[in-house]
Amino acid sequence: MLVNMNDVLYPAQKEKYAVGFFNAVNVEMARAIIETAEELRSPVMIGTAEVLLPAMPLENVADYLLPMAKRASIPVCVHFDHGLSFSKCMEALKLGFSSIMYDCSTEEYESNAENVAEMVKICHALGVTVEGELGHVGDNEGAGRLVKPSDYFTDPVFAEDYVRRTGIDSLAVAVGNAHGDYKFPPRLDYDRIETIACKAAIPLVLHGGSGLADSDFRTAIRKGICKINIFTDLDKAGKAGAETGLKASCRTLMGLIPYEIDAMKSIVREKMILFGSIGKA
Repeated sequence: MLVNMNDVLYPAQKEKYAVGFFNAVNVEMARAIIETAEELRSPVMIGTAEVLLPAMPLENVADYLLPMAKRASIPVCVHFDHGLSFSKCMEALKLGFSSIMYDCSTEEYESNAENVAEMVKICHALGVTVEGELGHVGDNEGAGRLVKPSDYFTDPVFAEDYVRRTGIDSLAVAVGNAHGDYKFPPRLDYDRIETIACKAAIPLVLHGGSGLADSDFRTAIRKGICKINIFTDLDKAGKAGAETGLKASCRTLMGLIPYEIDAMKSIVREKMILFGSIGKA
């Protein structure tokens, strides 16, 4: 069933588990995510991000994700992640996404708060939930890599004010996490997570979940993280599955699909068990 973010994150906040958000840039990824969620009776969030649209346009993502979510026997929130432009967020809203992240984290505080507050007004009028980001989560490599990530950590002092002024439903935090492959083990600031959770009083989101240690996840969830974003691990698993199929002498794209899905389902299953969301649907 199609739900919004509050339907899955507030129970997670209350019971101290986390819901996985998985990007799905094709139908095979979507199948792996939703089928595993149904098998484990786990709520799930699924979608895409603006930076991933070159791989699959937003309207095409909506074409397969929304019907699949509506048919699912478990709660599925279809989320547009890291919406960087107002226009793309509006497109996702018109297409029927049930949740949106409007990422204004690279802007000055006042601009971030004002722009996100306006997005919240629009989305809430339509029953759509909104995620904001305070501080900035950079990348592990490439143009988005931060020289000194700690300069961009979420400031707990501003968290309560940001939540009050914007009216957001969840808050993405920068606490030592980053997008993509970690070259070195990250050091998450657990005390910062706990302090922000107390001040913000809404579900917290951890971006850059791929590559974190199991202990990182468990501690972060215990401190207040309710949503964890996964893409890189899933993407790499799909590639590995295709390679296994090729080694097994598959000669067609159709022949590779079961290998890709099985490999990705293994990652989704591993994360859902680790996050403690199984049996919560």
